[in-house]
Amino acid sequence: MRFVVYGAGAIGGVVGARLAQHGQDVALIARGAHYEAIRDRGLTIEWGDERATLDLPVVDDPAALKLTPDDVVLLAVKSQDTPGAVRALARATSGDVAVVSLQNGVDNERVLLRSFARVYGVCVMCPTAHLDAGVVQAYSTPTTGILDVGRVPDGPDDLAETLAATFRASTFASEARADITRWKYGKLLMNLSNSIDAACGPEARTSPLASLVRREG
Repeated sequence: MRFVVYGAGAIGGVVGARLAQHGQDVALIARGAHYEAIRDRGLTIEWGDERATLDLPVVDDPAALKLTPDDVVLLAVKSQDTPGAVRALARATSGDVAVVSLQNGVDNERVLLRSFARVYGVCVMCPTAHLDAGVVQAYSTPTTGILDVGRVPDGPDDLAETLAATFRASTFASEARADITRWKYGKLLMNLSNSIDAACGPEARTSPLASLVRREG
């Protein structure tokens, strides 16, 4: 099994790096200056006081990879880029490749199901950053994050169990979920509070204003 990370930015880059560090076969798809930096100097991951640079195969178009049904595509592009990524993947494969959405939101899997039979969702809780070309940061250690996974439409699946076990062996907490869409909706609701933090600061959660909001329901 080879992991093909489509969108090797903050989330994709960290997940791909951790998988590679723990013995998995990983290839990256990136673009622009980030692609050029990884191609020329490797992908650098920073965590705590440590850093490592990994020499991983990288392309800027999935057509440059010979995708097979044994590959697992980890899709980590922004949601607005999903339709373009689907078209690029469809040109590079017959549609029998497994595609795993490491994306926020709840609509990406539906878009993927139009072109691919084997689609999986992941509820991602993973503090990461990508600020410089060729470099990603992981802000949680020793557990890098949470990657709960399940097949969409919801249901138990052997590959989901295999993915969860592989993530666990690569410093992530992970469970195979029979109802992964429900978990992703839960994260979407949780993310609604981000706008309050952005507008009012973290102290808003304990201020009198927060009590008034809760009273209003």
